[in-house]
Amino acid sequence: MNKLLIAIIVIIILGAGWYFVSPLFLSTTVEDKFPFSVPTEEEFEQMTDEEKFELEMKMLEEAAKQPDVVMEETMPAEGVTPETEPAALASGEFKDADSFHKGSGDATIYRLPDGERLLRMENFDVTNGPDLRVLLVKNSDPMSRSDVGDDYIELGKLKGNKGNQNYEIPDDVDVDEYGSVVIYCKPFHVIFSTATLN
Repeated sequence: MNKLLIAIIVIIILGAGWYFVSPLFLSTTVEDKFPFSVPTEEEFEQMTDEEKFELEMKMLEEAAKQPDVVMEETMPAEGVTPETEPAALASGEFKDADSFHKGSGDATIYRLPDGERLLRMENFDVTNGPDLRVLLVKNSDPMSRSDVGDDYIELGKLKGNKGNQNYEIPDDVDVDEYGSVVIYCKPFHVIFSTATLN
């Protein structure tokens, strides 16, 4: 009975140890495509027929999502075109939180042509850890749990510690109120990396 109890305790300790330590040795690379990126003419010509068809179907799906509305406004003045490309609202570069928790890459908040907002992290690389989250924080340079505060917006679990990633920003969030993007370890309340938004 004692040997069985010891074996169960050892298995639990090993499992917990693996959960907390393995992220330090494992990396996950994510390559999310940037939405609404329209290929250039050269890129379009190099596409296969199947890729062209998929692009056409995607564009039709997006067009179908747009509401049917009667225009009450006059046509825009000549030379003024409606927004058809994503617009950068704020951006910053990730930096190390300390000598152990390191991060680099770019963080940009975009307004897409359909009005949605998106956090795009590019060339992103951060020290991996357990249960990392992507937060919008009001403090522009948070260095501790108290700097993060309780009024942050959690955009989701970090998809991977490397690569290019997209996170949707809820419609009711005023992005002008937030000064940084933070990669945060939820169980231990530790900041892994921050990007001050300008």
